Amino acid sequence: MVEVQAAGESAIGYTYSDAAAAMVIGDRLAPLVLTRDAMHVEACWRDMTRAVRNIGIPGIAAGAISAVDSALWQLKANLLGIPLTALLGVVREGVPVYGSGGFTSYSIDSLQAQLAAWVEQGIPRVKMKVGRKPQKDVDRVRAAREAIGPGVELFIDANGAYGRKQALALAEQFTGFDVRWFEEPVPSDDLDGLRFIRDRAPSTIEIAAGEYGYDLSYFRRMLDARAVDVLQADATRCLGITGLLQVAALGDAYSVGLSTHTAPLLHLPAAAAIARLTHLEYFHDHVRIEDMLFDDVVRPRDGMLHPTDIQHGPALRKSVAQKYAI
Repeated sequence: MVEVQAAGESAIGYTYSDAAAAMVIGDRLAPLVLTRDAMHVEACWRDMTRAVRNIGIPGIAAGAISAVDSALWQLKANLLGIPLTALLGVVREGVPVYGSGGFTSYSIDSLQAQLAAWVEQGIPRVKMKVGRKPQKDVDRVRAAREAIGPGVELFIDANGAYGRKQALALAEQFTGFDVRWFEEPVPSDDLDGLRFIRDRAPSTIEIAAGEYGYDLSYFRRMLDARAVDVLQADATRCLGITGLLQVAALGDAYSVGLSTHTAPLLHLPAAAAIARLTHLEYFHDHVRIEDMLFDDVVRPRDGMLHPTDIQHGPALRKSVAQKYAI
């Protein structure tokens, strides 16, 4: 968690990382940012990415930069007295979401209850996990379809658990339940494998990956390999809002849409500014954490999050958060 202040205004940003990210921020990033004009977010971003060259951007450093960059964008909006959505530019009145969870540790009953609850809330697409016990995955996907009924998009996420041929064989079976999205059927670094499955899977299933991308070169390699139908990116990892918008522009150049990964409250303003956006992940665990730690969280309406519902950025409940301080 990062808090930045200037001219009587403050803002926060955050990442999902190890506590070591705080050391990177304190030792390497804060001294650079504190010498900069708060309005010059891109200059801060450039200096931060240069400052971690010797320790390496991917991983801890990328998370640290992501948290600071997101805070700086919100601070700039606060200093200007406008919502961050207005600063970044709004291209849509609503950002489509998909309910995400359906963990492999769930019983069939729990899986069905969670997915059905999202549908009852008006969310027209849901995602479940597969891959822990491949021999049971077809039955679990069948149960998921029975719970949500027809007309609701069903997504699956294997987190790279399958082999290439195994993933392809299962994709052909999953299409019988109208599965529309197959995320990380093989490990995301296996670009040849992703391309293999994308080329051969039923045409109704989109192949997606990219959530573990930290810098622009990662996403360029994935796009050059023609490995995905939809690119994923996470502003808590891919160098913040600045990095996320760069990834979106790169995907646009390849005519590939972008889906934001987790952290819905943080992603909403940027997602509203991305022209070729497919949707935003309304992830069960992160929604729960945001509900716990922040005031003024945003709820889906009609299957979308609306930029007009967020005005001042997340406000941290410090009394709640303090118990988790390291």
